[in-house]
Amino acid sequence: MQSYLFLGIAIFAETIATLSLKASNGFTRLGPSLVVAVGYVTAFYFLSLTLRAIPIGVAYAVWSGIGIVLISAIGWAVFGQKPDAWGTVGIGFILVGVMIVNLMSRTSAH
Repeated sequence: MQSYLFLGIAIFAETIATLSLKASNGFTRLGPSLVVAVGYVTAFYFLSLTLRAIPIGVAYAVWSGIGIVLISAIGWAVFGQKPDAWGTVGIGFILVGVMIVNLMSRTSAH
C-alpha cells in the first residue's frame, strides 16, 4: 500500500511541475522554473520508490494516465483549454485503461 502512496506523491509532484511549465514562460521566470525542477526531481524520486513493489509498466501506466487526466482537467478549469468531444473520449479511455490495469490485471501489485 505504501507503494501506491509513493505513486500518488509522484503523480502530484509531476502535475505541479507540469502546470508550472506554463507559468515559467519558457524558463524565463525563476520562481516557476524552480518549481518545475523541484517537482520533477520529487516525482522521479517517488516513482523510483514505487518501482520497488509495483512493476514498471503498471507504475508508468498509472503515473502517466492519471497525470494526463489531471493535467487535462486542470487545463480546462484553470486555462480554459476545453477538449473537444473526441479528446474527452480519448481521455476517458485512458482513465478506463488505468482502472483495468489496476483492478483486473494480474501484473499490478495488490
